[in-house]
Amino acid sequence: MTIATAVPPARAILCHFDDYSTALFFARWPDRSLLWPGPVPDGEVRPGVAPPQPGADAESVRLAAVRQLGLNESEVEHIAGYEQYLVQGGTAVPVYLYRFRTFEAPTPAIEPAGGSFRQLPELRGSAPAELGLVREVFNLFVGGSGRR
Repeated sequence: MTIATAVPPARAILCHFDDYSTALFFARWPDRSLLWPGPVPDGEVRPGVAPPQPGADAESVRLAAVRQLGLNESEVEHIAGYEQYLVQGGTAVPVYLYRFRTFEAPTPAIEPAGGSFRQLPELRGSAPAELGLVREVFNLFVGGSGRR
């Protein structure tokens, strides 16, 4: 069973935000995707267009990421104010945002899966739709639309 078939039909953005320095880091995976467990090809970003499919709720996706990536469950928080979808072929795929509540971005925690944490300027080369999704994360945390 692959990671993509072992999780609900949704995607996750994993980030680390330091309230003190306002440093914002995003998990980036070996395929240059910013989405876990993998990209949604040719997706179009839309805010809150549809309710999630059964089994694709934020907590199910969080627990799947924790389990499959071997993360500490208490360090991964769902950010409820982030509601985005990638629409592909008429199907809305929810994208949830999870923040690590650690002192520093926990790079060693995601390295076994090939991930690393990167700041915005280092995300060049990622899919335009995914960059649109992380722009909304930036607006949420840094842009003043509801600091967490």
